[in-house]
Amino acid sequence: MTVGGFRSPQARAEYYAAYDRGFAALPAPTEECDVPTAFGTARVYRFGEPGPAPVVLLPGRAGTTIMWEPNLRAFVAGGPVYALDLIGEPGRSEQTAPIRNTDDQAAWLGTVFTTLDLRNVHLVGYSFGGWLAANLAVRAPDRLASLTLIDPVQTFAGFPIPLLARTALTLVPGIRRWARQSFLAWVSDGAEVDPDDPVATVIDEGMRTYRIVLPTPRLFTDVQLRGIKVPVLALIAGRSVMHDAQRAAARARELLPDARVELWPTATHAIAGESAAEVNTRVRGFLTEIEVPR
Repeated sequence: MTVGGFRSPQARAEYYAAYDRGFAALPAPTEECDVPTAFGTARVYRFGEPGPAPVVLLPGRAGTTIMWEPNLRAFVAGGPVYALDLIGEPGRSEQTAPIRNTDDQAAWLGTVFTTLDLRNVHLVGYSFGGWLAANLAVRAPDRLASLTLIDPVQTFAGFPIPLLARTALTLVPGIRRWARQSFLAWVSDGAEVDPDDPVATVIDEGMRTYRIVLPTPRLFTDVQLRGIKVPVLALIAGRSVMHDAQRAAARARELLPDARVELWPTATHAIAGESAAEVNTRVRGFLTEIEVPR
């Protein structure tokens, strides 16, 4: 299998039922479209009316647009917001060709920006979406006004071995369901996952029903990080299981030319949901601080 896809037609139907229930928790989008790229179609939702310097949201793995439920209303209050389901992952986007490397990842996202004529973008990425956002800033920064990275993976520090081991367990037949639920609880440092939470449900269903076939994100080099010239806000969760938080924050401070790097000591990788009000205030404050009209 060279492209991602659902494990069966029944799995697809079950996932979309969960997706639609989760999506109902969001404010209604003002527009939705499927943008064709060389690697498949990207589902994009616009919230609010079109305008200059939009915010573009890239979710964490299997999170889809739904994972922004705790943050979306606050972001939309500041101006237009575009949210993407990622190609190659569960969601309403559809992969049709292999994504083989970091250039391919930047290429499909760049096509979305070009097709929708998105300029002076405030790009916000969470977890894997943070890596994807930084990857675009490294390879095709021309359309960006700023970069916000919320506990990004493989960006400032690499994956630890326990994470790789637990991820592998989610793929083992017979224990996948237990391993998925254990993994989600571990990511939030043991906090009980609410079965009615739309974000947790869509992630769990995505992991259950969809095979992701994507290259492992590559850790950025010192040269690449030094080359990111746009203003950056990096929120690093001190109790994140995705990396060594202290090392990640130190490397970001050392290498990024124009960065506000914040280590939130008590936050887990679920920072955008568990500390939603604080994250929303900080992101909007950063956009105001850099004085780009919205």
